[in-house]
Amino acid sequence: MLKNSLLKAIPLALAGVVAVAAAAEARDQIRIVGSSTVFPFSTSVAETFGKTSGFKTPVVESTGSGGGLKLFCSGVGVQHPDITNASRRIKASEVETCAKNGVADVIEIKIGFDGIVIGNDKGAASFDLTKKQLFLALAAEVPVDGKIVKNPYNTWSDIDSSLPNQPIEVLGPPPTSGTRDAFVELVMREGAEEFPELKAMAKSDKKGFRKISDSMREDGKFIEAGENDNLIVQKLQANPNAMGIFGFSFLDQNSDKIKGANVLGVEPTFENIASGDYSVSRSLYFYVKKAHIGVVPGIEEYLAEFTSDKAIGDEGYLTDKGLIPLPAADRAKFREAATNKTNLVM
Repeated sequence: MLKNSLLKAIPLALAGVVAVAAAAEARDQIRIVGSSTVFPFSTSVAETFGKTSGFKTPVVESTGSGGGLKLFCSGVGVQHPDITNASRRIKASEVETCAKNGVADVIEIKIGFDGIVIGNDKGAASFDLTKKQLFLALAAEVPVDGKIVKNPYNTWSDIDSSLPNQPIEVLGPPPTSGTRDAFVELVMREGAEEFPELKAMAKSDKKGFRKISDSMREDGKFIEAGENDNLIVQKLQANPNAMGIFGFSFLDQNSDKIKGANVLGVEPTFENIASGDYSVSRSLYFYVKKAHIGVVPGIEEYLAEFTSDKAIGDEGYLTDKGLIPLPAADRAKFREAATNKTNLVM
């Protein structure tokens, strides 16, 4: 009799342990990962949300766009992030990874635009660069006399005598960064295509072209400086010869310390990025796991805050942080996607 009682008690005890473990794992705070560029915007919204909504302030981590999407797509459940920020659009391969791990329903929200700046210390030499010059400065291999060779350029004036005679030293983001992805797409590939032989290769041998256009120098001229754009700004102040690659918002917030180079004769300003005149610009996003809505409290309300005109509108508080607003019709489209929990369509 005692034996039977013990046997009956074991499942109940186990159920109790499971219930306690589940309760311990439950979260009442939104967890957000992803892009270092979107980080200051997301943090500002999270702080406003925490002060005004009655929900806890979300936890926002800067992991880089690629790193954030990897975490986001790793599974469903409170041990995984609810939202990931990205300074580029999610890739088809990442959508497939999400689906394989049970993250089937995802909401995509575009929040605005950002420029990619090539900047340096306020007191250092001023630059007016082309995409071809940037490719020649930063690519691991470049065309010289019709042959693809290891990059021979050591100073900016080696590339063009009109440029400052100072060493090439550029601090930039790692491969996990959306800023790096966008810089490669908008600058390195377009700069490479300025060479007829590489433009022809882009059509005949895309893989071979991308190997040349996308590979950055590893001889100390290009230095991966991590995901922290604020750290790049600090390093530029410490070294007037160095230049850095980072989002416009960091230039906007540190305009007393650093300046941006012109690209193709156009200055990286709020107005020039908004008008499309500054050509090194990209869209900013965040992605939401639908399965977590209603499980982790406050996600719907956070979406409403982030997509509101008071946040991302023409006079929204994120414009003070350097966000370039979307046109009104696009803001309305993504606000509706947030409200209706519309699934991502690639």
